[in-house]
This record gives sequence, C-alpha cells and structure tokens, in this order.
Amino acid sequence: MAAFAGRLRSKLRLCIFSVVHSDITRRPILKDYISLSYSSSSTIPLVLSHPTQSLEDIWQSYRYLRPRCYHDGRPRGSLWRGKKLIGKEALFVILGLKRLKDDEEKLDKFVKIHVSRLLKMDMVAVLNELERQEEVQLAVKMFWVIQKQDWYQPDVYLYKDLIIALSKSKKMDEAMKLWESMKKENLYPDSQTYTEVIRGFLSFGSPGDAMNIYEDMKQSPDPPDELPFRILLKGLLPHPLLRNKVKQDFEEIFPDQSIYDPPEEIFGLR
Repeated sequence: MAAFAGRLRSKLRLCIFSVVHSDITRRPILKDYISLSYSSSSTIPLVLSHPTQSLEDIWQSYRYLRPRCYHDGRPRGSLWRGKKLIGKEALFVILGLKRLKDDEEKLDKFVKIHVSRLLKMDMVAVLNELERQEEVQLAVKMFWVIQKQDWYQPDVYLYKDLIIALSKSKKMDEAMKLWESMKKENLYPDSQTYTEVIRGFLSFGSPGDAMNIYEDMKQSPDPPDELPFRILLKGLLPHPLLRNKVKQDFEEIFPDQSIYDPPEEIFGLR
C-alpha cells in the first residue's frame, strides 16, 4: 500500500509539474527564468527545474512566475469603456457638470473655473461625451464655451448634432438659438437637420414654425430630399391649406413620385 501511494504521489507531482511548466514556458518573457536556481541570498523562490521537486516547491514557483493582474486605478464606468481619449481633466469636468446641472449658479462658477481652462481636444471630448450620454443641456452649454475659444472654427456638424438632439427632446427654443447662430456663420443645414427640426416643430404643435423651416429649406443651395416633404405632408393632415401648398411643391420637384391622400373625412371637411 505504501509503495502504491508513493507511485501515486510521484505521478501526481509529474502531472502538476507538466501543466505548470507548460503554462509558464508558453510565455516568452518567463522562459529566461526557468534555468535560474535558488540561492539563499536571492528573494526569488525555487524555480521550476525538475519534476522531482516537491509539490510545495512547484506551487511556490508557479505563484511567483505566473502573470499578475493589477488594478490600474482608473474608473471602470461607461466613460472609460471605449473612450481612451478622454483624459483625467475632461473626465473631472464631465462628472462636475453632471453633478451641478440642477444648480445654475454653481454650474456657471464651475464652467468659469474648470471648463474654460481645458485644452482643445479635452473640450471637444467633453462635448462629444455629453452628447453620447444625452445630456443635451450640458452639451449646449459646452458648445457656447467652445464657440468663444480662439481656436474655434465654424463647423456645421457640431451644430447638426446639437440641433437634432434638441429637436428630438422638443426643446425647440434652444434649437432655434443654435439655428440662428449657424446661419450667422454662413453654415447651411443638411436634409437630415431640416427633417428633424420640421418633425420637432410638428410634434411640438407648431405647424407655422415648421412651415418657416420648410421655406428656409427651399432657399438652401443643396437640392431638397423627399423625406422632409413627406414628414410635412403627414404632419399637416389637420391643416389642409398648408398641406396643399407643400403638395404642389413636392409634385413640381419630384414629378415621378406619388403622394397618398387620405379620405376627406380625416381632414374634418365632411
């Protein structure tokens, strides 16, 4: 029985040695350690050298050589997931803006002290991250800060993202402030921007404002798309006079396209 137990321990030790040795040597950086031997003056434990080592020696060597994963101290929230370009200063500003967004006085003080001293890339990163998190009000505030910087250059895409986000949130007054600022900088909205603003005004219950945007769209140097027309034709069903005007323009610009006209009782004419 004792002889059988001894053979079993020997096979078990050989099996564990093989697994641990294979796990370590497949990492190139650790191969250089395999030939090291233990010395009393060294702080390095006995290193794997032969399968006749005791199980305790094998385990101690493996514990020393195996890779260790340390926490680097960075936050593990959504801001850092796929957002490696966001620096610590930008992250601090984002968290501060969100924390103070309900206190206008403290928010303005925070913007004056901390936001204004950010570098260009950090400011843009903060703006993009606030838009991603759907913090539209804070994103707009950040945009006005960026617009005052010496390095600022008019960019239609900065306006576009904010105007569309505000329109989807039915914050049409603020969307129009950006709209007017964009026009002053000689920038023209694209078809998607026109579509979302028109949709926003219709959802807001302001067909007259939607028609003003429509008239502005007709003066745009870019050729119009079908989508804003169709959004208007659908949203103006309760307003047949306005709808007929848009319908006539649509038929002139897109003569090959058809328009669905619902029964007259939907208009309330019967």
